[in-house]
Amino acid sequence: MAGLRRMSDILVSKNPLPACKHDSILTTVGSTPLVKLNRLSPKAGVDIYVKVEAFNPMGSVKDRLALGVIEWAEAHEKIKPGQTVIEASSGNTGIGLAMVCAAKGYPYVCVMAESFSIERRKLMRFLGAKVVLTNPAHKGSGMVIKCNELAEKHGWFNTDQFSNEANAWIHAQTTGPEITSAMGDTKLTDFFCAWGTGGTLKGTAFHLRKVSPETKIHCCEPDNAPLLFSGTKTEYEADGRFTEPHPVWRPHLLQGWAPDFIPKLLGEAIEAGYVDDVCHVGGDAAQEVARALAQKEGIFSGTSGGGVVSCAIEFAKTAPEGTNIVCILADTGERYLSTPLFADIPADMTAEEKEIAASTPSAPPPSITLPPVTDDNVAFVNDMNKKHKVVVWSLEYCEFCWTIFGLFKALGVEYEVVNVDAFQYAKGNQGNKYRSALCSITGCKTFPQCFINGVFFGGAADACMKWKSKELQPLLEAAGIEYNKQYLGDSFEFLPKWMSQNPLRSK
Repeated sequence: MAGLRRMSDILVSKNPLPACKHDSILTTVGSTPLVKLNRLSPKAGVDIYVKVEAFNPMGSVKDRLALGVIEWAEAHEKIKPGQTVIEASSGNTGIGLAMVCAAKGYPYVCVMAESFSIERRKLMRFLGAKVVLTNPAHKGSGMVIKCNELAEKHGWFNTDQFSNEANAWIHAQTTGPEITSAMGDTKLTDFFCAWGTGGTLKGTAFHLRKVSPETKIHCCEPDNAPLLFSGTKTEYEADGRFTEPHPVWRPHLLQGWAPDFIPKLLGEAIEAGYVDDVCHVGGDAAQEVARALAQKEGIFSGTSGGGVVSCAIEFAKTAPEGTNIVCILADTGERYLSTPLFADIPADMTAEEKEIAASTPSAPPPSITLPPVTDDNVAFVNDMNKKHKVVVWSLEYCEFCWTIFGLFKALGVEYEVVNVDAFQYAKGNQGNKYRSALCSITGCKTFPQCFINGVFFGGAADACMKWKSKELQPLLEAAGIEYNKQYLGDSFEFLPKWMSQNPLRSK
């Protein structure tokens, strides 16, 4: 490294924060950065800052809620060790709770409407949670009803995010103080936040009213589900449950915003005078600004963040010089990969990208030199092929090898696998010695290579095509190999997904 210039001489954008050692993932929740927008602010002298909650460990502001409600419950002895936790969530709270419960050893069940993005339920299940899906027609209120039913039936701890005071408390303790501390001597004139449970709004606003009372608080909601604007309140029973869904609610694109009732926490924030202005945004405008944040600022947020910043930009257009705005960016764009936000983002190369690719020859990398073929390695290959009726010579992590495995498993065909790149064959380059021997027998250099009854049959595409053309069945029968004759699936379903347009599928 001698002769290299110091980082401080080159790296203009070095993170000023120290790298800390943590005893648990849970202490990484919070302390998210406040980032100035340099290219999207519509007016000189008006600055917009975004609180990037994607920096939380599971990528959203709801990590704060999850940690707060669990540790509040532990401190007040509301939850027992090992007790199952349950919550109704559009995804982000559920993901945060899955993380907190995994770290603390609580089983967790999330109740979520099936309409929310698939990646959310997969993330929760990856973290060890169970996800119970509800009918999308039953909306957010249906999720809450199902959650309450399950909690009462099984004696589970319901974190009850829509009315749990700990939800607002954690933001009064962390989010609000972080914002005012980060702003320092810069006057915070306006704060923009969407409402979902109302916890972020109520808790942060509580702090701002005490520390920065001149700050105007703007609450954002969908323009086609303007529950607050309507002036119609949600009525609640004595036990804290709402009596019926809100009559003005309609389906909208802003996942995590505005369920079909006004949560108790939000109602309390409004009654306390914490909301100075209610602003509205449509799904299309929210998506447009989310894309602009990514492509002009390098900030990867979802439709939720795009919606809040869209409201802030509209406000900034007529705001006086010296206005300083802070927006909550609730989560990461990765929560929206299966939603309309990414509908126009292609997986395949565009015409322009193909033109770029075609501008150079695309020279292939050099091939490896295989060892010389020896009698003992040829004998090993032949012995394996004689010993088993079906042998698949493969590479461990090869998608085409997985194709033939998937087909044979669907057919119920037993087979032997020899992974020539396995660790056991690494010493002395033994795997490539077997590969040389195999190639000398088949004349083929690609994988997988399949033998049926000692005879080379072909690879993955061959297996798929020959099953479809009914050439594989007699080969299996002639070798006395049992298989599922009732299988009616498409053999091409096992090919790698990126081959979905491959002409092989139409043969």
